[in-house]
Amino acid sequence: MNSVFVYCEIEDGQVAEVSQELMTKGRTLANELDCRLEAIAIGVDLDGIKKQIFPYGVDTLYVADDKRLYPYTTLPHTSIIVGLFEELKPQIALMGASSIGRDLGPRVSSALHSGLTADCTSLIIGDHFDKKQDKNYENLLYQIRPAFGGNIIATIINPDCRPQMATVREGVMKKEVLDPKYKGKVVKVDFEKYLKKEDFVVEILERHMEKSKVNMKAAPIVVAGGYGMGSKENFELLYELADVLGGEVGASRAAVDAGYAEHERQIGQTGVTVRPKLYIACGISGQIQHRAGMEESAQIIAINTDPEAPINAVADYVITGDVAEIIPKMIKFYKSNTK
Repeated sequence: MNSVFVYCEIEDGQVAEVSQELMTKGRTLANELDCRLEAIAIGVDLDGIKKQIFPYGVDTLYVADDKRLYPYTTLPHTSIIVGLFEELKPQIALMGASSIGRDLGPRVSSALHSGLTADCTSLIIGDHFDKKQDKNYENLLYQIRPAFGGNIIATIINPDCRPQMATVREGVMKKEVLDPKYKGKVVKVDFEKYLKKEDFVVEILERHMEKSKVNMKAAPIVVAGGYGMGSKENFELLYELADVLGGEVGASRAAVDAGYAEHERQIGQTGVTVRPKLYIACGISGQIQHRAGMEESAQIIAINTDPEAPINAVADYVITGDVAEIIPKMIKFYKSNTK
């Protein structure tokens, strides 16, 4: 049990951003544990993939390269990961909470009887004292995430089973290159010994992927609306304000559920995580699920009729009032300021 391990998602020869974010976090965890950071890439034509992985501080990259392993299918990837983990016995295993990670993670953890915490918002190393057993555990992974509908923040630990597995959504962790010239070791995996003939019972005949038309992660300004906007018509004010500011429009889950905005604009625990230079929260109460997706914004302006709204606790500036009155004034002011 001597490493932190990251599963790297590969699409068209590119490592997914969520995997690079997890390698950044994994390097921090490995430093605290004084152990290695390792990663695995499974796919085809992976000769140049190390350039996208080693700069994040990966010590060992395991590569399984075969045309049968791309695009992703559940069974072969599961068999390879399970077999490798049984041999290497990592302390911690991290995956993205993407469609692939949500499919792969539970299968791997079930096969290894290790348990899995999904959609973590924070990962730290800490100790735990079990009063019932009168036993002290050191250097456990604290897997932190909102629970019970977001009413509490739960810290989940796995004292006895390994690896300690967690999935994390894209954007929750920061992506930072440790050293562009970081030297790591490539190990080619003898994956055939892990695979069974039935692992290839599913064959992909045709594959269609549609990229999201909204890219809030790259927007320097996000204007987000909640249920407090009142209607889909009022929500159009946010598009006008975002257009004036050169930003993008986001939404809370309540606004999406009410039909004010499409799901790809949803920000929070069950949506995307953003860190813009300016975040304007309009008619958003600010429950913990939403704050998990935006509280690291550089500057936050909250507009709400409720002076006690939870969003105000993380806001730099609070405007108490009706969004239907305040936003048109903001649009008018910004327009006159840009002439």
